[in-house]
Amino acid sequence: MTTFYNLSAAKPAGDPLLMESLKGKVVLIVNTATKCGLAPQFEGLERLHQLYAKKGLVVLGFPCDQFANQEPETNESMAHTCQKNHGVTFQLMAKSDVNGPNTHPVFAFLKEQLPGTFGKRIKWNFTKFLIDKDGVPIKRFSPLAKPDAIERHIVKLLGI
Repeated sequence: MTTFYNLSAAKPAGDPLLMESLKGKVVLIVNTATKCGLAPQFEGLERLHQLYAKKGLVVLGFPCDQFANQEPETNESMAHTCQKNHGVTFQLMAKSDVNGPNTHPVFAFLKEQLPGTFGKRIKWNFTKFLIDKDGVPIKRFSPLAKPDAIERHIVKLLGI
């Protein structure tokens, strides 16, 4: 049986991030896109990262180019673009598919555990998944849910 902690994902340079290394952390996973109209959410995600990283929150951004080609950046240029345009310092991953035959295993797992209103597909950029300290997916948030609206859920899971 697949659990969150059995999964891994590549960072932009190709180095693996083993999800088991996140045991005991609250994890917020977001499919991102630098040219999306929702890209201002990067600032809100960074704010959550700055406020809660030392208290046990990990924010992981998975860039995705499956929605209207809104992620034209390469893995090599993405982190720089996100830092320059949005102040991002949280961990970005390599570009990944979130739907279709090449769905990244992290998103296949999350969609299975937390199907959305319209089934298991990811509707658009900036769909968010919140995972508790035990690796259990707790809540899925729509692309329109701003990071500030997720904060109370994060605080509760962190126990602060």
